[in-house]
Order: sequence, then structure tokens, then C-alpha cells
Amino acid sequence: MRADSFDKLCQQVTTLKQHAEQFDKAKLFAKNRYMQAQPSLFDRGVFTTKSMKLVDYVLEIEDEVNSLPPLERRHAHNYALERIGNQVQAVFNVIKSTPIWEKENKSTYKPRNKPVSKSLPYQQAVKQIMQPAHELYDELKQNHEFERRLVLMVEECKLRMQNMGPVKAKAINLEILALHARLGRCRKAISATEEKIQIVEKQQLR
Repeated sequence: MRADSFDKLCQQVTTLKQHAEQFDKAKLFAKNRYMQAQPSLFDRGVFTTKSMKLVDYVLEIEDEVNSLPPLERRHAHNYALERIGNQVQAVFNVIKSTPIWEKENKSTYKPRNKPVSKSLPYQQAVKQIMQPAHELYDELKQNHEFERRLVLMVEECKLRMQNMGPVKAKAINLEILALHARLGRCRKAISATEEKIQIVEKQQLR
């Protein structure tokens, strides 16, 4: 990620933190027994933090942003960005639900700032970074899984050939050739996807 993009993301997370602090000050869960009984606002798969304060989760996002792997480690870098994007969306969803909680708890809290927009800048920043890179990485991951399965199938066929007669061995050999053809097409698809990823990453560095 470019330095200016990183600075912009940090600024947007700071804005998210301000909204989270306003949400916490409103104490919208105070009169809801169900929410008070919960150990955490979010699933452990999204956050490691366990808290009923929204700002605590934004602090975890800040830590994730500050420890973002370098761009050279592109797989780890994009995985971390995807995680940050999911975390931002999760916090935003809670903030977006503020009017619902205000109505249910009959709160008199009125935010000083304008209501949170449905399309916040930090959401746009994350989407600009992730799209279409994360889709290409999903495609690459799927292709690598196909490659792994085909390699295993080839190895299994070779093991079967060791105890077969000439006729059956010939049939298995034809099966191996067909698998190798599929493996070749799969590896071409992997190379094509990797080239697309390189183009996207070069565009992000501009």
C-alpha cells in the first residue's frame, strides 16, 4: 500500500473511532438485559477482543493497521487488508444500528455530529484497496487447490501402476496423460491470475 493510501486509511479509522466513542457514551445497551449478558459484541472469528465497548474493537483495528505486513509479502498483506475490511464493516454495522437501539431503549442521546452516512469514507478506502485484488486472490487460491488435487491424483495413478499388468498399466498411463493435460491447463490459469494480480498491485503503487 502506498504511503498516502496508508495515511488515508489511518485517518478513516480515526474517524471510525470517534463514532465508536459517541456510540459508547450513549450507553445504548444499558437497558437491554440480553446484550448485558453477552461477553462480547462480535464473533471471535472477526475480533480477538472481548468487550461490550465498541471503541475497544476500533483499538484492535488500529493495531491491525499498524502491524500491516509489507507489500512485498503480498499474500499476507492482502489477507490482513481483508481482515481489516471485515472488522471495519462489523463496527460500521453496529454504528448504523444506532437509531434502532435508540428507539428500543428510548434514549435521549443525540449525537453532536451528523448521522453516520451509509457510505463512509473508510469503507470506500478499504474497498478501493481490496477490489479487485481480493477476488483475484480467491481465484488463485481455488486454482492452487485444483492443482494440488490433480497432483495427488497423478501420484495415486502411479502407485496403482506398480502392481498392474501391461494392459491395465497402459490404461492407467492414458489416465495419467489426461491428468497431466488438465494440470497444464490449471497451471496456465494460475500464471494468468498471477499476472493479473501483478497488474493490479502495480496500479495500487502508482
